Amino acid sequence: MNAWLSWGIPINIWFQSLGDWLIQPMKFFTFLGTEEFFMLVMPAVLWCFNVGLGFRLALILLASDGLNGTLKLAFGWPRPYWVSSQVPALSTETSFGLPSGHAQTALALWGRLAAGIRRRWATILLGLVILLISISRLYLGVHFPSDTLMGWLVAGLLLWAFLKWDGPISQRLGKLSVPGQAAVALVVSLLILGLQLAVFALTAGRAIPPEWAQMATAAAPGAAPIDPRNIEGMFSSAGLLLGIGAGGALLFSWGQFNAGGVWWKRLLRYLLGLIGVVVLWRGLDMVFPEGASVVALALRYLRYAVVGFWAAYLGPKVFVWLRLA
Repeated sequence: MNAWLSWGIPINIWFQSLGDWLIQPMKFFTFLGTEEFFMLVMPAVLWCFNVGLGFRLALILLASDGLNGTLKLAFGWPRPYWVSSQVPALSTETSFGLPSGHAQTALALWGRLAAGIRRRWATILLGLVILLISISRLYLGVHFPSDTLMGWLVAGLLLWAFLKWDGPISQRLGKLSVPGQAAVALVVSLLILGLQLAVFALTAGRAIPPEWAQMATAAAPGAAPIDPRNIEGMFSSAGLLLGIGAGGALLFSWGQFNAGGVWWKRLLRYLLGLIGVVVLWRGLDMVFPEGASVVALALRYLRYAVVGFWAAYLGPKVFVWLRLA
């Protein structure tokens, strides 16, 4: 284990020494940093509070996810319980560890939300949530402190870039036709996917030490085996980016959806929208083949593009048609 990782082991051990009573609270805060939870928050903002902010949250979420996956492959570094028997696996992960996806995406997404709300209380509250999410990963033994620091650094740069270039890029895109904007979404989606696949190919010759899998299995016998070079998530994120980008172009061009309204209409929109997401996501999953074949990965890309298109455009169209918006 190199020095960049080993210095953090005592910090992991110290957090875990605070007691088992923290396991469930830390798992709760970890959940607040998962893609599943973010996918509940983003539609809520888009459908029920602020269309523009919800759309921007979706974009920074997907950008962070794609960048994090690329960097994990590039570094190829382990998680604490893969290399140290001193750190119990209070939770498990199958991907590489550096940088921390939870710390990175939490700072990027919650930071963008705080910038959108522009209230001191929101900045303090969301800052505390980001900190607790990051600490939870150290306590649960799935990240070194170096993973968290790198995640914060990447997220800080990403958030800065989004805030700085939001206005100029929005103005440029606004001058394009709807098909032109959809084409941009397709090109960006494929460029990000191509970058990830290039890194995947360039690191193909780097062997994963067998002792990592052995120690991970010994630390969590019932957990899924580590699979750090799984590329299915790349196609999921890229597909979502295409669907949300193309759907957003149509939504803003249409201009007849308003996320305001009485509380019960907002609630019905959210529930109906989530039902649509689940039906499309699970329904297409049952029809499309699984695995790492070219056909299966291409259909996975299509499946998530359809889900993103529902969230960004078809859902709001249905809400207006049902007079819920």
